[in-house]
Amino acid sequence: MAGHSKWANIQHRKGRQDEKRSASFSKIAKEITVAAKMGGGDPSFNPRLRLAIDKGKGVNMPKDKIDNAIKKGTGELEGVEYVEIRYEGYGIGGAAVIVDCLTDNKTRTVADVRHAFNKYGGNLGTDGCVAFQFRHCGQMLFAPGTDEAALMDAAIEAGADDVLTNDDGSVEVITAASDYMTVRDALAAAGFKAEFGDVTMKAENETQLTGDEALRMQKLIDVLDSLDDVQEVYTSVVLDD
Repeated sequence: MAGHSKWANIQHRKGRQDEKRSASFSKIAKEITVAAKMGGGDPSFNPRLRLAIDKGKGVNMPKDKIDNAIKKGTGELEGVEYVEIRYEGYGIGGAAVIVDCLTDNKTRTVADVRHAFNKYGGNLGTDGCVAFQFRHCGQMLFAPGTDEAALMDAAIEAGADDVLTNDDGSVEVITAASDYMTVRDALAAAGFKAEFGDVTMKAENETQLTGDEALRMQKLIDVLDSLDDVQEVYTSVVLDD
């Protein structure tokens, strides 16, 4: 991880995501609806729904909006039928990009995603062209200064897959995607609260960009993330100042 700050990079990314989420609840509502449709409306038995609800609460999403989104998923309220679709491509400097969408119109969505890639210096690729470069997992990041040994013991006890110490002193805990909520709650109970955590697509190898290339890549990510049908944008890029 030499040459950049994992802590600063993830904090920067999280801050930009939170700004967008607090401006609009529609993306989280979609995720809640789809999660409820797939796994039922009880978050106690549906980890994906519980995670989506946590995201909503994290940006002060009103309870009635959360409840209505769940009811749309379970069929208690009429709602739009969403389809999950993933696009893969390349950004500046060949950085790998995954774009996860929920849409009721695939034609519109692929046109919007392709336009963003083309206009801002990327290339939309074929299915599977970059997914192999990512790991679907749970990821938690703990601030520099965290007691690494104690965290490692607690994480292993909780069932985590790995504990990584970055050059900037921050500590990452990696879990299986399905174990994320269980491990997160166990660590919180042991006194370790992650500054950032999510089920994500974690790049196995990172592409470091600086200067103008970093600015262009950030613009591409922001434009993709601003599309109504886009839920998450994952990339192998590390944007250094």
